Order: sequence, then C-alpha cells, then structure tokens
Amino acid sequence: MKKNGIGAQLYHCAFLIFIMAPLLIIVAVAFTSKGYISLPTDGLSLRWFIALKDTPEIRTAFFLSLKLAAISSTIAVGLAVPAAVALARHRFPGRDIVSGFLMSPMMIPNVVLGIAFLRFFNIIGLTGSFTLLCCAHIIFIMPYAMRLILAATIGMDRDAENAARSLGASRLTTFRRIFLPLILSGLAGGWILSFIQSFDELTMTIFVATPGTSTLPVVMYNHIAQTIDPLITSVSTVLIAMTLIFMVVLDRIIGLDTVLIGKN
Repeated sequence: MKKNGIGAQLYHCAFLIFIMAPLLIIVAVAFTSKGYISLPTDGLSLRWFIALKDTPEIRTAFFLSLKLAAISSTIAVGLAVPAAVALARHRFPGRDIVSGFLMSPMMIPNVVLGIAFLRFFNIIGLTGSFTLLCCAHIIFIMPYAMRLILAATIGMDRDAENAARSLGASRLTTFRRIFLPLILSGLAGGWILSFIQSFDELTMTIFVATPGTSTLPVVMYNHIAQTIDPLITSVSTVLIAMTLIFMVVLDRIIGLDTVLIGKN
C-alpha cells in the first residue's frame, strides 16, 4: 500500500489536534488551582478532584446514571432482538410502518420527546419515578440498538441455523447456541451505543427528571448554570479517563473492530 505523503500526514495531524483540542483544554482546566475557569493557570493542583468528595450530589447522580444506562440499554437490546428478527426475516403487511415507528425516536428532536414524555406522565399522574425515567430512555435509545442488531441479522449466514435444526435442535436451542453468538458484534455494539446515548442524554432527560432522579448530565448542567468554578471540568476529566480505560479493556476482551465495524 502506498504511504501517505507529507501533506496528507500533516493534514491528519491537524485534524486530530482540532478534534482533540476541546478535550485537552477541559483536562488542562481541571488541574487549575484557581476558583474559576482559567487557562493558562498559575499552577497545577488537584483541588477540584478533591472537591468531588465533598459534592455528594454529583456522586449520587453518577451512580444513578450508570444504573439508568445499564438497565435501559439492556432492556432496549432485549426488545430490539425480536424486532430485528421480525423485520429482517419476515415480510408482512405494514412492515415499513412498523420499522418507521420503531426508528422514529431517532428522527424526533430530543426536546420534543422530552415535552411529550412530560405531558404524558402528567396526564397519567405518574411523575418523579425512576421506572418512568427508564421507560423514557428505553424508547429513546432502542433505535440505536436495533440498527446495529438489524444490520448483523440481515448479514448473517443462516446455514449454521439450518444445520442445527436439521440435526434436531429446537428453535430455542438454535436461537441461544447459534443465532445469538453469530450476532454478538451487533449485540455488543448496540448495547454500548445505547449505554452511551442513555448516559449522556440531557435534553430529553431534563424534562422528565426530578430532584430525586437527576442524572449526571442534568446535575452538571444545573451546576454550570449556577456557578463558574472548574468542578465540572474535573468531572469531565474523570469520565474521559474512565472511557479510555473502558475502551482499552473492551479492545482486549472483544476487539474494537468487532464492536465498531461488526466483524465476526
């Protein structure tokens, strides 16, 4: 393969710097010793990382976001699998309508979804519930899971399934021992993408969250609106570090090409 020229390499470096610059600035600001956002700073300090210990609402919101994203993404993937199988392998009246309906949360602006959920929860008289917040997130992230699972299902060779069935395996056994392992890349990718979307969602969540069910993005948004200290940059730096560690572990266990590209 022909190597890129010096011009292409410089362009790639400039592009990476442009993409990474905001993250690097956030990390740099997190180590300031001042009581306000400042760059450059007079000296490096762990002041705002230590301050996280004295901010219980951020810790509470972080673990609630983890719980919400894990539960929502797992249920979304569980619902997306039969939906993807039905759409990929069967032709029935209204198939395109069903597909469009399941994908519609991806096409509706998040603020519209948030207002709709808020109005619906108020009508039925149920607000401030973690269960309802989970339901809203499941509806919101399910299209992301279904797209990857649907792609994996459509591209799957059915010879192994047919061979298992011809040898006497039941439908359940074939589904569990053959089908699910063959679409593992779609399942893993769909779950990870759904988890990220749920954990990071702010615009829709801010309408349905209450003081008792405020997620980390909502707490961070409220903190930024009220203060100008660099505490949020330290939170962001911790999240960036955790993401890098997670991606390294994921690459060691599964392989990023398997999850992101969909190789089996």
